[in-house]
Amino acid sequence: MSNLTNNELDAPPWLRVESTLMATARLVREAFDARLVPLDLNLTQASLIGYIAEFGATTQTLLADRLGIGRASIGTVIDRLEQRGLVERHPDPADRRVWRVDVTDAGRTIATQIRDIDEVLRAELRRGIGREERQALSWVLTRLQQNLQSAINHT
Repeated sequence: MSNLTNNELDAPPWLRVESTLMATARLVREAFDARLVPLDLNLTQASLIGYIAEFGATTQTLLADRLGIGRASIGTVIDRLEQRGLVERHPDPADRRVWRVDVTDAGRTIATQIRDIDEVLRAELRRGIGREERQALSWVLTRLQQNLQSAINHT
């Protein structure tokens, strides 16, 4: 625990909460990306497959919103997964201008492997962090997100 900051306000700028949060987010992504290498996937691709496997076929726009990436970027992710036979696009029956993305049978198989990797890594990431601590962290992060959204809306 000696490397943990006791008082964020007294910490140098590179150890303040925002910097620590960004560094942690990068490490989480790196950890997931490393674990997903055997599946030849990255976290974004795995998240897309997992989301569709859980919630069913959905539009590219909704996927972009849910994964927090741009519409052009989501199109590229879908293109790569479609080339690998893990997802497929179908015209929306209600609006032929809209494409719905669904997982294939191969995508469902890999979604199970993604869930297994996710379960193991999350257990490792949460080691030594109790339920109450995770709830408090979740509350703080949600509040930080609300504050950030408010700051963005005021620009």
